Amino acid sequence: MKAARVVAYHQPFQLTDVPEPEIQGPHDVIVRIGGAGLCRTDLHILEGLWKDKVPVTLPYTPGHENAGWIQAVGSNVTSVKVGDPVIVHPVITDGICPACRRGQDMYCESLVFPGIWADGGFAQLLRTSERSVLKLPSNLEPAAVAPYADAGLTAYRAAKKAAATLPPGSRAAIIGIGGLGHIALQCLRALCAAEIIAVDTRPSQLEFAKSLGAAHLVDAKERPVEQVRDLAGGAGVEAVLDFVGEGPAVEQAFRMLRQGGTYYVIGYGGTLNVPTMDFITGEVSVVGNLVGNFTELRELMALAGQGRVTLRTTRYPLDAINDAIEALDHGKLEGRAVIVP
Repeated sequence: MKAARVVAYHQPFQLTDVPEPEIQGPHDVIVRIGGAGLCRTDLHILEGLWKDKVPVTLPYTPGHENAGWIQAVGSNVTSVKVGDPVIVHPVITDGICPACRRGQDMYCESLVFPGIWADGGFAQLLRTSERSVLKLPSNLEPAAVAPYADAGLTAYRAAKKAAATLPPGSRAAIIGIGGLGHIALQCLRALCAAEIIAVDTRPSQLEFAKSLGAAHLVDAKERPVEQVRDLAGGAGVEAVLDFVGEGPAVEQAFRMLRQGGTYYVIGYGGTLNVPTMDFITGEVSVVGNLVGNFTELRELMALAGQGRVTLRTTRYPLDAINDAIEALDHGKLEGRAVIVP
């Protein structure tokens, strides 16, 4: 089968022929990929930023946002059958460790992460487990939902955490209305009645945020902290969801908070440098956000199936994956890129 492989860091993906994955255990499934989302993590992989963080040997196949159709199943698989359309939770878990028993799939002690340190979905076929696949609602097709498997799930997890603390009359600022931010905005609107302030440097993304229901738009190039605080009556907002996580956005996000507020960190790459006294006097919290668990993926797919959350995507064939990477690297993508083998 064809696969887009990392053959060396700082070099483009290489399209090569590789053996098809095979069923190895009774709960294995093979998924025929209908769409694989392209993530900034894939760009960081090519740049070598993950080479000291994950146990991977080159060459290998990235792609951790996957959806498609069941191609083959192991002998004990009962929840799906050949031909079923599915979205794939990004990790393979054992189901029996304490973390899995608590429903925290991403903390599994035996976790395997296809696309990060095992072969992933930038290929025609992917091997995963029955525990990781979720049947899609009949009105959703794999290529249209693949980015929900990681980007959407991460955005949903952050929005769900924030929504639990945002009663009607409260306010939340979302920094970065890009591939994840536009999903989080919709999720937050679906989960709570907070007033949402969209913050971005790009006029087109701010207009996009308005079309998705943002109550206020803030140009991040024009004193964004002051603008956000003014919109919140001078006191600041109860929550900031930061999908940038680097550059001036980090400090700005923290300064947008009101006393008792929470800074939800989703984007990464920067450093938060705040005097400890500010945490005490402001009684603020900083919350990190990893990819969501399987139950949260089920909840997100329910919202997508109801049309309450939608994705903006651009599709690329497998042999154009380097064009998609270039568009992502140069900020030319609106929404998410989906690789379609």
